[in-house]
Amino acid sequence: MEMTSPSLKRGCLVVEDNDSVTPHEEPKKQKVSEGCVTSSRDGVENDGGHRSEKEPGPPEAESTVKDDENSSAQVQEEEEEEEEEEDGLSEAGEEEEAESFADMMKHGLTELDVGICKFVSSHHGFSGILKERYSDFVVHEIGKDGRISHLDDLSVPVDEEDPPEDALTILTAEDRQQLEELQLFKNKETSVAIEVIEDSKEKRTVIHQAIKSLFPGLETKTEDREGRKYIVAYHAAGKKALAKVRAAADPRKHSWPKSRGSYCHFVLYKENKDTMDAINVLSKFLRVKPNIFSYMGTKDKRAITVQEIAVLKISAQRLAHLNKCLMNLKLGNFSYQKTPLKLGELQGNHFTVVLRNITGTDEQVQQAMQSLKETGFINYYGMQRFGTTAVPTYQVGRAILQNSWTEVMDLILKPRSGAEKGYLVKCREEWAKTRDPASALKKLPVKRCVEGQLLRGLAKYGMKNIVSAFGIIPRNNRLMYIHSYQSYVWNTMVSRRIEEYGLRPVPGDLVLKGATPTYIEEDDVNNYSIHDVVMPLPGFDVIYPKHKISEAYREMLAADNLDIDNMRHTIREYSLSGAYRKIIIRPQSVSWEVVAYDDPKIPLFNTDVDNLEGKPPPVFASEGKYRALKMDFSLPPSTYATMAIREVLKMDTSIKNQTQLNTSWLR
Repeated sequence: MEMTSPSLKRGCLVVEDNDSVTPHEEPKKQKVSEGCVTSSRDGVENDGGHRSEKEPGPPEAESTVKDDENSSAQVQEEEEEEEEEEDGLSEAGEEEEAESFADMMKHGLTELDVGICKFVSSHHGFSGILKERYSDFVVHEIGKDGRISHLDDLSVPVDEEDPPEDALTILTAEDRQQLEELQLFKNKETSVAIEVIEDSKEKRTVIHQAIKSLFPGLETKTEDREGRKYIVAYHAAGKKALAKVRAAADPRKHSWPKSRGSYCHFVLYKENKDTMDAINVLSKFLRVKPNIFSYMGTKDKRAITVQEIAVLKISAQRLAHLNKCLMNLKLGNFSYQKTPLKLGELQGNHFTVVLRNITGTDEQVQQAMQSLKETGFINYYGMQRFGTTAVPTYQVGRAILQNSWTEVMDLILKPRSGAEKGYLVKCREEWAKTRDPASALKKLPVKRCVEGQLLRGLAKYGMKNIVSAFGIIPRNNRLMYIHSYQSYVWNTMVSRRIEEYGLRPVPGDLVLKGATPTYIEEDDVNNYSIHDVVMPLPGFDVIYPKHKISEAYREMLAADNLDIDNMRHTIREYSLSGAYRKIIIRPQSVSWEVVAYDDPKIPLFNTDVDNLEGKPPPVFASEGKYRALKMDFSLPPSTYATMAIREVLKMDTSIKNQTQLNTSWLR
């Protein structure tokens, strides 16, 4: 195994992957010894990159959590209450984090720790920078019809039911300013009153429509004041003093045209924001609950991503007006449909990735990319699925499967080495000192994190009912822990399989015929290729290969005090049915080019928004100070672009490794 020393900036590997996980195959985690074949019981006390304040406990994949029962976005009611507290935590914390990042990464996981240790290609690796600029990583969703989503049309479908054109011009500049300030809570007023000078029912109707269309989140009513008519605008979800307005004739319950599909589908273009955050922003501007939105897959934060979203009974006109006030988000390609979107319906994602300042020769690049195109890469679960916290998530998952609930509690709450947010450190210290959940909870200004949720559960149900306390954590986050353990096993076993048998199918391997697993027999080995071979994620409803790797599965689980023949848990939702996953993935639509450039800050390709704005594509000189590799490829759901990049560069993609390689650069 050859690993060169690529130069990667901080955070550069927290990138968008093909994260659209099918319900039966969610992300999982793993760890192995240096030989990459025996499981390690000790676990690495890794203290990885800073965690999202949203969900500090689970891995980087927190922003890609799927709901396998409902494709809607979900937020807890307490989020808005904590929002102001949370916002005040940023600046000092970020400075502290920047100073301690290199130290923090000393405790992180490496690829070897999670079973990733093999390559399929024979070329020599080379280094390159996957830029900290998120604009060097662009993801376009591939829909169920095989079309790649692009934002290329901002027009609104013509609809007779939409407000008339004069609704957009009837308000004065002063009216608009006051309404915008009210919408964004920029003034202390609870309402804005607009006098209707030339009173008529038609004119009042137009003003009502204009306010609701241009300023989502505001509602209106008509009032008589000393013989004059006024349209009063106010926040629908706002002040208690206006609560009685939302009684019998709720002004928001306007009729939806029967001839129009109930769902407005649109393309969401977002920069440096994950899908859940984007939907929460849209829902707040529109003053609706996030669960009326649906999507086929979530996209991570550190990228430019383009995907399809559907929303229930919100007009394209209202959505289009949001483009005037949104930052790093843009909506377009509107259409009305009869059905929402469902998780997993997509065919995959198309990636455009720039690796800057590459050191490889043209011949090396050609060999690497040709191998990626023809052979592919090992379908490992990537590092971001294993978290960047000091306690690897697969350890928590293993404890859940062992029914060791005290250990589950301790792994999540105990103090840990390395640096993390100051308030989390204080919370953990308080917990270690007092074992009092209420006391530790007081140290947490942000209670939506996993630690906060578990402490709330312990305070509610008591220390003798950890199972119920743990149950307060959202279901997908709880399942992510045990799925991470499944992935830990899968990565390790795949490395063992390739070590033992190489890149060819052998008798006893498994392939899928439809959805049914079948063994490869001696007689039909030549009818299959390595791209057909699958391996199981451990569970009660899978079969294992009929060769040495079957026993390796059994030994690995036995070392963790788990019975491979009994993967049903006493708590039903923690029972693992298992699934099958291809061991080698060959990307589709692979293309690449090496370009020369002088300025590290210039973009090397146009985004959808650049094209909408008419920006000319970048022009490259034949020679330059630096060289970059621009790659395009498509991947199916639940595969990792970072693993494809790893195969090209022949490098360890863990943040820990990159930080160690770049310590002097970081300083």
